[in-house]
Amino acid sequence: VQLQASGGGLVQAGGSLRLSCVASGRTVSSYYMGWFRQAPGKEREFVAAISWSGGPTYYADSVKGRFTISRDNAKSTVYLKLNSLKPEDTAVYFCAAGKKASTVITDYDYWGQGTQVTVSS
Repeated sequence: VQLQASGGGLVQAGGSLRLSCVASGRTVSSYYMGWFRQAPGKEREFVAAISWSGGPTYYADSVKGRFTISRDNAKSTVYLKLNSLKPEDTAVYFCAAGKKASTVITDYDYWGQGTQVTVSS
């Protein structure tokens, strides 16, 4: 599975961005897709997850109600809509593919290259 993330940028606090992650590979539909983020000097942390085949979505408490994960199966793309952004949301955002819905980094087998989100105050 190959993953390509995009959509990051510089935005003011309170603004919005939409991140995209295009997945390719024959078995991509069998994977859960997750978004993680890593701020400077901090560990990578879980943000959200979704399956390709349907079912619930999962969010970190810090983004619940502000971020929305969704997918477009026809485009093999997973999105992360970031609303009401805060300076503490500044990080490199990574998409990842794994065999189960999980908040644990090591449960994901494939990773995209990351896209930078910077929120100014």
